[in-house]
Amino acid sequence: MNPKISAAITAVGGFVPETKLTNADLERMVDTNDEWIKSRTGIEERRILKGTGLASSDMAAPAIKQLCERRGITPKEIDCIICATVTPDMVFPATANIISDKVGAVNAFGFDLEAACSGFLYSLTVGASLIESGRYKKIVVVGVDKMSAIVDYSDRTTCIIFGDGAGAVLLEPNTEGYGIMDSLLKSDGTGLKHLHMKAGGSLNPSTAETVANKQHYIYQEGQSVFKFAVKGMADVSAELLERNNLTGDDISWLVPHQANRRIIDATAERIGLPPEKVMVNIHRYGNTTAATIPLCLWDWKDQLHKGDNLLLAAFGGGFTWGATLVKWAY
Repeated sequence: MNPKISAAITAVGGFVPETKLTNADLERMVDTNDEWIKSRTGIEERRILKGTGLASSDMAAPAIKQLCERRGITPKEIDCIICATVTPDMVFPATANIISDKVGAVNAFGFDLEAACSGFLYSLTVGASLIESGRYKKIVVVGVDKMSAIVDYSDRTTCIIFGDGAGAVLLEPNTEGYGIMDSLLKSDGTGLKHLHMKAGGSLNPSTAETVANKQHYIYQEGQSVFKFAVKGMADVSAELLERNNLTGDDISWLVPHQANRRIIDATAERIGLPPEKVMVNIHRYGNTTAATIPLCLWDWKDQLHKGDNLLLAAFGGGFTWGATLVKWAY
Protein backbone atom coordinates (compact mmCIF):
# COMPACT_ATOMS: atom_id res chain seq x y z
CA MET A 1 0.00 0.00 0.00
CA ASN A 2 1.34 3.43 -0.93
CA PRO A 3 1.90 5.76 2.04
CA LYS A 4 -0.48 8.71 2.26
CA ILE A 5 0.91 11.82 0.56
CA SER A 6 0.51 15.13 2.35
CA ALA A 7 1.63 18.56 1.19
CA ALA A 8 4.43 19.90 3.36
CA ILE A 9 5.71 23.47 3.46
CA THR A 10 9.43 23.09 2.70
CA ALA A 11 10.49 26.73 2.25
CA VAL A 12 9.20 30.26 2.88
CA GLY A 13 10.03 33.55 1.16
CA GLY A 14 8.86 37.11 1.73
CA PHE A 15 9.17 40.66 0.47
CA VAL A 16 8.09 44.04 1.79
CA PRO A 17 8.84 47.36 0.07
CA GLU A 18 11.36 49.76 1.64
CA THR A 19 9.07 52.79 1.92
CA LYS A 20 7.37 53.10 5.31
CA LEU A 21 4.10 54.94 5.86
CA THR A 22 3.93 55.70 9.58
CA ASN A 23 1.02 56.87 11.71
CA ALA A 24 2.79 60.23 11.94
CA ASP A 25 2.74 60.44 8.11
CA LEU A 26 -1.01 59.71 8.11
CA GLU A 27 -1.61 62.42 10.73
CA ARG A 28 -0.43 64.90 8.07
CA MET A 29 -2.75 63.41 5.43
CA VAL A 30 -6.08 62.86 7.21
CA ASP A 31 -7.77 63.74 10.48
CA THR A 32 -6.36 60.96 12.68
CA ASN A 33 -3.65 60.40 15.27
CA ASP A 34 -1.14 57.77 16.33
CA GLU A 35 -2.88 56.88 19.60
CA TRP A 36 -6.28 56.43 17.91
CA ILE A 37 -4.82 54.16 15.19
CA LYS A 38 -2.78 52.05 17.61
CA SER A 39 -5.59 51.57 20.12
CA ARG A 40 -8.09 50.46 17.47
CA THR A 41 -5.90 48.46 15.07
CA GLY A 42 -2.48 47.87 16.63
CA ILE A 43 -0.79 49.32 13.52
CA GLU A 44 2.23 51.65 13.79
CA GLU A 45 3.48 51.62 10.20
CA ARG A 46 2.90 49.94 6.86
CA ARG A 47 5.03 49.40 3.74
CA ILE A 48 4.13 51.03 0.43
CA LEU A 49 5.40 49.99 -3.02
CA LYS A 50 6.61 53.22 -4.62
CA GLY A 51 7.93 53.64 -8.15
CA THR A 52 6.64 53.85 -11.70
CA GLY A 53 5.48 50.64 -13.34
CA LEU A 54 5.66 48.51 -10.19
CA ALA A 55 2.85 46.08 -9.37
CA SER A 56 1.97 43.08 -7.23
CA SER A 57 4.13 40.77 -9.36
CA ASP A 58 7.20 42.87 -8.46
CA MET A 59 6.77 41.88 -4.81
CA ALA A 60 5.80 38.25 -5.44
CA ALA A 61 8.78 37.57 -7.73
CA PRO A 62 11.54 38.35 -5.17
CA ALA A 63 9.65 36.36 -2.50
CA ILE A 64 9.60 33.30 -4.80
CA LYS A 65 13.24 33.72 -5.86
CA GLN A 66 14.22 33.82 -2.18
CA LEU A 67 12.19 30.70 -1.48
CA CYS A 68 13.94 28.83 -4.33
CA GLU A 69 17.36 29.86 -3.02
CA ARG A 70 16.47 28.67 0.48
CA ARG A 71 15.33 25.31 -0.85
CA GLY A 72 18.23 24.99 -3.29
CA ILE A 73 16.06 24.62 -6.38
CA THR A 74 15.70 26.60 -9.60
CA PRO A 75 12.39 28.19 -10.66
CA LYS A 76 12.39 25.76 -13.62
CA GLU A 77 11.52 22.98 -11.14
CA ILE A 78 8.26 24.66 -10.07
CA ASP A 79 5.16 22.85 -11.40
CA CYS A 80 2.57 25.49 -10.59
CA ILE A 81 2.27 29.00 -9.11
CA ILE A 82 -0.98 29.89 -7.37
CA CYS A 83 -1.24 33.63 -6.69
CA ALA A 84 -3.70 34.82 -4.04
CA THR A 85 -4.45 38.51 -4.65
CA VAL A 86 -7.17 41.18 -4.88
CA THR A 87 -4.76 43.58 -6.60
CA PRO A 88 -3.68 41.74 -9.76
CA ASP A 89 -1.29 43.55 -12.09
CA MET A 90 -4.07 43.58 -14.69
CA VAL A 91 -7.58 42.11 -15.04
CA PHE A 92 -5.91 39.56 -17.33
CA PRO A 93 -3.55 37.84 -17.88
CA ALA A 94 -3.28 36.23 -14.46
CA THR A 95 -0.63 37.79 -12.22
CA ALA A 96 0.67 34.23 -11.65
CA ASN A 97 1.62 34.12 -15.35
CA ILE A 98 3.47 37.44 -15.09
CA ILE A 99 5.27 36.22 -11.94
CA SER A 100 6.28 32.97 -13.71
CA ASP A 101 7.91 35.03 -16.44
CA LYS A 102 9.70 37.32 -13.96
CA VAL A 103 11.19 34.42 -11.96
CA GLY A 104 11.89 32.12 -14.91
CA ALA A 105 9.38 29.40 -13.93
CA VAL A 106 9.14 28.31 -17.56
CA ASN A 107 7.71 24.86 -16.77
CA ALA A 108 4.95 26.03 -14.44
CA PHE A 109 1.28 26.60 -15.09
CA GLY A 110 -0.29 29.27 -12.93
CA PHE A 111 -3.48 31.06 -11.99
CA ASP A 112 -4.83 33.69 -9.60
CA LEU A 113 -7.23 32.96 -6.77
CA GLU A 114 -9.31 35.78 -5.32
CA ALA A 115 -10.78 35.32 -1.85
CA ALA A 116 -9.66 38.63 -0.30
CA CYS A 117 -7.90 38.22 3.05
CA SER A 118 -8.62 34.47 3.09
CA GLY A 119 -7.00 34.06 -0.33
CA PHE A 120 -3.78 32.55 0.99
CA LEU A 121 -5.62 29.86 2.99
CA TYR A 122 -7.89 29.01 0.05
CA SER A 123 -4.83 28.80 -2.22
CA LEU A 124 -2.95 26.66 0.28
CA THR A 125 -5.82 24.15 0.29
CA VAL A 126 -5.93 24.07 -3.52
CA GLY A 127 -2.14 23.70 -3.71
CA ALA A 128 -2.20 20.90 -1.13
CA SER A 129 -4.82 19.07 -3.22
CA LEU A 130 -2.56 19.20 -6.29
CA ILE A 131 0.31 17.69 -4.28
CA GLU A 132 -1.95 15.06 -2.64
CA SER A 133 -3.14 13.96 -6.09
CA GLY A 134 0.39 12.64 -6.68
CA ARG A 135 0.58 14.43 -10.01
CA TYR A 136 2.71 17.44 -8.96
CA LYS A 137 5.87 17.75 -6.87
CA LYS A 138 6.50 21.47 -6.36
CA ILE A 139 3.69 23.99 -5.95
CA VAL A 140 4.32 27.61 -4.99
CA VAL A 141 1.54 29.47 -3.19
CA VAL A 142 2.12 33.22 -3.01
CA GLY A 143 -0.08 35.77 -1.25
CA VAL A 144 0.56 39.29 -2.53
CA ASP A 145 -1.28 42.58 -2.46
CA LYS A 146 -0.47 46.14 -3.40
CA MET A 147 -3.29 47.57 -1.32
CA SER A 148 -1.96 51.11 -1.78
CA ALA A 149 -3.30 50.84 -5.35
CA ILE A 150 -6.94 50.63 -4.15
CA VAL A 151 -6.84 52.70 -0.95
CA ASP A 152 -8.32 56.20 -0.87
CA TYR A 153 -5.76 58.20 1.15
CA SER A 154 -8.39 60.80 1.98
CA ASP A 155 -10.62 58.18 3.69
CA ARG A 156 -9.41 58.03 7.28
CA THR A 157 -11.37 54.84 8.04
CA THR A 158 -9.53 52.65 5.50
CA CYS A 159 -6.22 54.37 4.70
CA ILE A 160 -4.83 53.62 8.18
CA ILE A 161 -5.30 49.85 7.78
CA PHE A 162 -3.67 48.58 4.63
CA GLY A 163 -0.12 48.03 3.39
CA ASP A 164 1.77 46.26 0.58
CA GLY A 165 3.73 43.01 0.71
CA ALA A 166 4.19 39.41 -0.46
CA GLY A 167 4.81 36.05 1.15
CA ALA A 168 5.27 32.65 -0.51
CA VAL A 169 5.55 29.01 0.48
CA LEU A 170 6.75 25.93 -1.40
CA LEU A 171 4.62 22.79 -1.10
CA GLU A 172 6.18 19.36 -1.69
CA PRO A 173 5.00 15.76 -1.13
CA ASN A 174 5.58 14.28 2.34
CA THR A 175 4.87 10.73 3.53
CA GLU A 176 5.98 11.16 7.16
CA GLY A 177 2.80 12.82 8.39
CA TYR A 178 3.94 16.46 8.12
CA GLY A 179 2.28 19.25 6.18
CA ILE A 180 -1.25 20.55 5.61
CA MET A 181 -3.34 18.35 7.92
CA ASP A 182 -6.83 19.81 7.59
CA SER A 183 -8.70 22.93 6.45
CA LEU A 184 -12.10 24.36 7.24
CA LEU A 185 -13.06 27.08 4.75
CA LYS A 186 -16.27 29.08 4.59
CA SER A 187 -17.92 31.88 2.63
CA ASP A 188 -21.05 34.01 2.81
CA GLY A 189 -21.94 36.32 -0.07
CA THR A 190 -24.33 38.38 2.05
CA GLY A 191 -21.19 40.11 3.35
CA LEU A 192 -20.86 41.87 -0.01
CA LYS A 193 -22.56 45.06 1.15
CA HIS A 194 -20.12 45.58 4.02
CA LEU A 195 -16.81 45.25 2.15
CA HIS A 196 -16.23 45.65 -1.58
CA MET A 197 -14.91 47.73 -4.45
CA LYS A 198 -17.86 49.21 -6.33
CA ALA A 199 -16.45 49.56 -9.85
CA GLY A 200 -14.00 47.93 -12.24
CA GLY A 201 -15.85 44.63 -12.71
CA SER A 202 -18.54 43.58 -15.18
CA LEU A 203 -21.29 45.04 -12.95
CA ASN A 204 -19.88 48.60 -13.09
CA PRO A 205 -17.17 48.73 -15.79
CA SER A 206 -14.63 51.51 -15.50
CA THR A 207 -15.78 54.87 -16.87
CA ALA A 208 -14.78 58.48 -16.33
CA GLU A 209 -17.78 58.68 -14.01
CA THR A 210 -16.77 55.70 -11.82
CA VAL A 211 -13.29 57.18 -11.44
CA ALA A 212 -14.66 60.65 -10.60
CA ASN A 213 -16.96 59.09 -7.98
CA LYS A 214 -14.03 57.28 -6.31
CA GLN A 215 -15.60 53.87 -6.92
CA HIS A 216 -12.29 52.08 -7.52
CA TYR A 217 -11.28 52.19 -3.87
CA ILE A 218 -12.01 49.87 -0.94
CA TYR A 219 -15.41 50.44 0.63
CA GLN A 220 -15.71 49.06 4.16
CA GLU A 221 -18.27 49.31 6.95
CA GLY A 222 -15.77 48.78 9.71
CA GLN A 223 -18.08 47.91 12.60
CA SER A 224 -20.06 45.27 10.69
CA VAL A 225 -16.93 43.64 9.31
CA PHE A 226 -15.29 43.68 12.75
CA LYS A 227 -18.23 41.86 14.36
CA PHE A 228 -18.37 39.18 11.66
CA ALA A 229 -14.57 38.76 11.69
CA VAL A 230 -14.26 38.29 15.44
CA LYS A 231 -16.95 35.62 15.44
CA GLY A 232 -15.96 33.96 12.15
CA MET A 233 -12.23 33.62 12.78
CA ALA A 234 -12.64 32.47 16.39
CA ASP A 235 -15.46 30.00 15.62
CA VAL A 236 -13.73 28.33 12.69
CA SER A 237 -10.46 27.99 14.63
CA ALA A 238 -12.22 26.35 17.57
CA GLU A 239 -14.20 24.06 15.26
CA LEU A 240 -11.09 22.90 13.38
CA LEU A 241 -9.29 22.06 16.63
CA GLU A 242 -12.32 20.15 17.91
CA ARG A 243 -12.59 18.21 14.64
CA ASN A 244 -8.97 17.10 15.05
CA ASN A 245 -9.27 16.31 18.77
CA LEU A 246 -6.85 19.09 19.67
CA THR A 247 -6.88 21.92 22.19
CA GLY A 248 -4.91 25.15 22.44
CA ASP A 249 -2.29 23.21 24.45
CA ASP A 250 -1.45 21.19 21.33
CA ILE A 251 -0.83 24.30 19.20
CA SER A 252 2.69 25.76 19.02
CA TRP A 253 1.63 28.87 17.12
CA LEU A 254 -1.52 30.68 16.03
CA VAL A 255 -0.82 32.34 12.66
CA PRO A 256 -3.72 34.79 12.29
CA HIS A 257 -4.56 37.10 9.43
CA GLN A 258 -3.30 40.54 10.48
CA ALA A 259 -6.46 42.63 10.06
CA ASN A 260 -6.82 44.12 13.50
CA ARG A 261 -5.11 43.48 16.82
CA ARG A 262 -8.43 43.07 18.63
CA ILE A 263 -9.61 40.35 16.21
CA ILE A 264 -6.30 38.50 16.68
CA ASP A 265 -6.58 38.69 20.48
CA ALA A 266 -10.19 37.47 20.43
CA THR A 267 -9.25 34.43 18.31
CA ALA A 268 -6.33 33.54 20.59
CA GLU A 269 -8.52 33.88 23.67
CA ARG A 270 -11.23 31.66 22.19
CA ILE A 271 -8.83 28.73 21.72
CA GLY A 272 -6.95 29.41 24.95
CA LEU A 273 -3.60 30.51 23.55
CA PRO A 274 -1.31 32.89 25.47
CA PRO A 275 0.05 35.96 23.62
CA GLU A 276 3.55 34.44 23.34
CA LYS A 277 2.16 31.71 21.05
CA VAL A 278 0.53 34.17 18.63
CA MET A 279 2.34 35.59 15.60
CA VAL A 280 1.72 39.35 15.38
CA ASN A 281 3.47 41.71 12.96
CA ILE A 282 0.51 44.01 12.16
CA HIS A 283 2.34 46.88 13.91
CA ARG A 284 5.05 46.72 11.23
CA TYR A 285 3.15 45.93 8.03
CA GLY A 286 -0.55 46.73 8.59
CA ASN A 287 -3.06 44.57 6.73
CA THR A 288 -1.44 43.24 3.54
CA THR A 289 -4.58 41.17 2.72
CA ALA A 290 -3.50 37.87 1.11
CA ALA A 291 0.12 38.37 2.23
CA THR A 292 -0.35 38.59 6.01
CA ILE A 293 -0.20 34.88 6.91
CA PRO A 294 2.82 33.98 4.73
CA LEU A 295 4.61 37.13 5.95
CA CYS A 296 4.12 35.87 9.52
CA LEU A 297 5.63 32.50 8.54
CA TRP A 298 8.52 34.38 6.92
CA ASP A 299 9.14 36.52 10.00
CA TRP A 300 8.97 33.52 12.38
CA LYS A 301 10.64 30.88 10.16
CA ASP A 302 13.71 30.61 12.42
CA GLN A 303 11.54 29.93 15.47
CA LEU A 304 9.60 27.04 13.91
CA HIS A 305 10.57 23.45 14.64
CA LYS A 306 9.80 20.19 12.89
CA GLY A 307 6.55 18.77 14.26
CA ASP A 308 5.17 22.12 15.52
CA ASN A 309 1.39 22.38 15.15
CA LEU A 310 0.41 25.68 13.51
CA LEU A 311 -3.15 26.98 13.30
CA LEU A 312 -3.60 29.43 10.40
CA ALA A 313 -6.78 31.54 10.52
CA ALA A 314 -8.22 34.28 8.32
CA PHE A 315 -11.29 36.39 7.61
CA GLY A 316 -11.85 38.54 4.54
CA GLY A 317 -14.24 40.33 2.22
CA GLY A 318 -16.83 38.20 0.52
CA PHE A 319 -17.24 37.25 3.32
CA THR A 320 -14.61 34.51 3.27
CA TRP A 321 -13.04 32.87 6.29
CA GLY A 322 -11.29 29.72 7.36
CA ALA A 323 -8.64 27.90 9.34
CA THR A 324 -5.90 25.47 8.36
CA LEU A 325 -3.93 23.06 10.51
CA VAL A 326 -0.26 22.61 9.57
CA LYS A 327 2.33 20.27 11.04
CA TRP A 328 5.66 21.98 10.35
CA ALA A 329 7.97 19.81 8.25
CA TYR A 330 11.50 21.16 8.77
